[in-house]
Amino acid sequence: MRPGFYSNKMDEYFYDITSKILSEGRKDKNPRPKYEDGTPAHTISINHCTMSFDLSKNEFPILTLRPMPFKSSIGEILWIYQDASNDLSLLKEKYGITWWDSWALKDGTIGACYGETVRRHNLMENLLRGLKEDPDGRRHIINLWQEDDFKDPHALKPCCYQTVWNVRHEEDGDYLDMCMFQRSVDWLVAGSAANQIQYATLLCMVAHALSLKPGKYTWFAANVQIYDRHVGLAMEMLKRNSINCAPYVRVNRITHDPQIATVDDVIKEFKSIRVSDIKLYNYPIERIKIINPQIKFPLGI
Repeated sequence: MRPGFYSNKMDEYFYDITSKILSEGRKDKNPRPKYEDGTPAHTISINHCTMSFDLSKNEFPILTLRPMPFKSSIGEILWIYQDASNDLSLLKEKYGITWWDSWALKDGTIGACYGETVRRHNLMENLLRGLKEDPDGRRHIINLWQEDDFKDPHALKPCCYQTVWNVRHEEDGDYLDMCMFQRSVDWLVAGSAANQIQYATLLCMVAHALSLKPGKYTWFAANVQIYDRHVGLAMEMLKRNSINCAPYVRVNRITHDPQIATVDDVIKEFKSIRVSDIKLYNYPIERIKIINPQIKFPLGI
C-alpha cells in the first residue's frame, strides 16, 4: 500500500514503476557494467514504460521522495544541447559536474556521442529553425543514435537517444509538446530523477526561445532497470511520504519580440540561456532534505 497521498505526479509514477520492477522484473544473465569492486552489476528490469506530464499545469517531473540536484541536472543538458560539447573539463569548469569522469577517454572527452553528435549534425539549430519556419510540421526530431558516429571512439552510446517536437494551437495560445525516447534507464539514479528534469527543462528552454508555452512532456522507455545492489534502497524509498507540491520551471529572460523574431534571433536566444536564468518554483528542497534525505547509490560502470 502506498505510504501517503501522492500529490506529486512524479512520485506517483515512481511508486508504480518501482513496484512493478520489484514484483515483475527479471534479472539479466550477462551484464556489461561492473561495480567499483569489480563485481558484475546485475539488474532487475521490465520492458516498455511511459510517463506523461503537462508542464502548463505545474506537473514538472521532479521527485520529492529524495532531494533532486536541479542545477547540476540542467547543467548537463546545456552541455549536451547548447554547448554541443563532449569535453569533460568544460562540464566540470562551467557546471561543476564530474559524474561523467568514470567514462572519460584518454583525450579527456566522452568521444563521438551526445554533445559531439549534436555538434557534428547541427541538430539543435536545425530543430529550432524547423520549429520556427514550419511550426505545424511533424518532422521535428533530434536523434542522437548515429551509427556512423559510433565508428569513432566513444564512451557510452546514448540512453536518451531521441526527442520529437510538436506545436499545438489552443484558444489560450500556442504550446510546444515533446516526447523523449530512452532505450535503457537506470531507474533510481537517472531515469526517475535527472533525465526527467533535464528533458522537461530542455522543453521549457526551446519553448522560451520560440515564444511558445511549455506543454506536454511524455517519456517512453524500452527497458527500465534497478541494479541488484539498489533493491533495498528502492524499498526504502517506497516507504517514504510524498511532499505536497506542484513544481514548475520558468526561463527568466527578456526575450525578443515574437512577431518580428527571425530564425537567427531564436537560435541566439536559446544559446544565451544560462543556468541562472532557469528557475524551479514550488519545490520545497529544504523540507525534502529533512523528511526524505539523500540516498547514495553504488554505480555500475
